[in-house]
Amino acid sequence: MYPHKVIITRPIAQARDFAEKVRRIGAEAILFPLIDIRALEDQREIAKEADALDQFSLVVFVSPNAIDAFMPHVTNWPPSLTIAVMGSGSRHALVRYGLTEQNTRIVSPANTLKTDSETLLEVLDTDALAGKKVLIVRGNGGREFLSDALRSAGAEVQLLSSYERMTPDFDGRKQAELMQLLSVDNRWVITSSEALRTLVDWVKQLQSGEFVAKLQHQEIIVPHVRIAETAQRLGFHFITLTASGDESVLVALQSLV
Repeated sequence: MYPHKVIITRPIAQARDFAEKVRRIGAEAILFPLIDIRALEDQREIAKEADALDQFSLVVFVSPNAIDAFMPHVTNWPPSLTIAVMGSGSRHALVRYGLTEQNTRIVSPANTLKTDSETLLEVLDTDALAGKKVLIVRGNGGREFLSDALRSAGAEVQLLSSYERMTPDFDGRKQAELMQLLSVDNRWVITSSEALRTLVDWVKQLQSGEFVAKLQHQEIIVPHVRIAETAQRLGFHFITLTASGDESVLVALQSLV
């Protein structure tokens, strides 16, 4: 039996599948989402862009959530339309909609330890995109680095918000659960810097200041160097950096027994 509980902080829809994988390695998985993903009330703009895919040369999905929000509106994916994604989680999400490397050109960063806009840009043929239309599907807000870089290269970039990212309510039940989790050593799987900052903010709201130190001594597993850097700045002492993808995180969890 795995000696520690594994705290999964992903949005609930993504957390359930990963929790089942964690249980298969003999660990107890606790769902403690630090981000809520909500569908947009008005889906008309998403449906409009999904019907106009043949106008684009490239579609960028910034996350699995973007894929899940957009793809139900797609009837047929144009065979010549390239897809760009950040990591293996998005590649797995595409498979659910029948899109694989066997039938679609899919590009993603070569560096699996740093899957972000910067490393994605490195593998895109920006010269070929000059004068072409690019659709970036994301949540509300987000970084502008990729869109700005593609526009600078001459591409016509259209941004599409396909879902909302929200911070969950930190109510009395959540506060009590968090204090209980911090009372023992756990393994925390943190998949975004935003989620990590939310966790720290929540702990600071607890009545006793001792919980901040307890959090900083918990073991956290992060699949991106930027999250690891954020964790270092926030004072965490035990940080394990993995490549992107569930399997890499599971391997890391097993190595920490």
